[in-house]
Amino acid sequence: MIKRQITDRRIEGLDFARALALFGMFVVNYKVIVMAEGNGAEWLIWFTELFQGRASAIFVLLAGIGISLMTRHARNGNSDLLIRKSKKIIWKRSVFLFLLGMVLYVAGWTGDILHYYGVFMFIASFLIAASNKIIIIICILFGLIAQIMQVTGNYLKGWNLDRPFIEYTDFWTTEGYLRNLLFNGYHPIFPWVCFFLIGMIIGRHDLTNKIILKKIGIISSILLIFSEFISRVLLQFSLRVLDVESASYLFQTGPIPPNLFYLISNTSSALLVVVISIYITSKFSRNWLINALVKTGQLALTHYVSHVFVGIGILILLNKLEYQTLGFSLIFSVLFFVGSILFSIIWRMKFKRGPLELVMRKLVN
Repeated sequence: MIKRQITDRRIEGLDFARALALFGMFVVNYKVIVMAEGNGAEWLIWFTELFQGRASAIFVLLAGIGISLMTRHARNGNSDLLIRKSKKIIWKRSVFLFLLGMVLYVAGWTGDILHYYGVFMFIASFLIAASNKIIIIICILFGLIAQIMQVTGNYLKGWNLDRPFIEYTDFWTTEGYLRNLLFNGYHPIFPWVCFFLIGMIIGRHDLTNKIILKKIGIISSILLIFSEFISRVLLQFSLRVLDVESASYLFQTGPIPPNLFYLISNTSSALLVVVISIYITSKFSRNWLINALVKTGQLALTHYVSHVFVGIGILILLNKLEYQTLGFSLIFSVLFFVGSILFSIIWRMKFKRGPLELVMRKLVN
């Protein structure tokens, strides 16, 4: 039987994983922002597509782990008072993130993930004392319902057909907003909340225990290889009766649409990143670069918002918002990430939390 999380010490490997996910998100988002998709060498296309959908999945899974770590005393103590208090704190955080995400959306950042985050957290607040079995059942239901919706619904509805998956035409209507939130937005509840719920289950275990980490790593590796293999087999054989677009829609492991193969593959890769990150930070805890990345991960919310306002602002000043190469977008992503690392090092010399993290903590607590 796997033991429960028993330590109060901060697990720096989670912050390290958050920093890696942040870099992946920069690569994906800046590629889209400067319209560089497909404009580069084959190896660049392959490298930048590695992060597509996977960086965000790591973020959401880590958020679920964080909720379990934050509420472990209330859960393990089986105290109704502590559970209610934890729920209220989570509700306040979810409102803060939701509103911050909507501010980004109003500012023109239609790829926002924070307002989805807020909803994921709100849903999760009702499950902090639920058993793993209940959470798994709910997770399976969300995944299956998402697959049914994708097969029976029009996944392109609401998207500007001249700019698919760039511009959502009726986001500010009730029907359009709910469709985007539940079904075909960038990170719809069906099935993206599954990453959060799986993170909650993982966060209930002792992530400093090497045996547990090894088990998670082995299971994740098997599931990743299996899902990718079956995906490719089904893609190949389905071409006998389906066109390429339909086969890809049903069986690919990319984020559009987030089908069951995507869910399994990306959950597995996210867990592998978490396991490897915890291993690296425990083995090289005194390495300056590792510590710098840990600090960067601790300021992830600040960096996410800054990559929109500061990053896009720099691109506007450079007049580099349209039709750039993948080489340019990747170099810009690396430089912005390096700048984020330097800012994190300097900021953490004086403050324990990042600017937006401090604001959220003051408002929530």
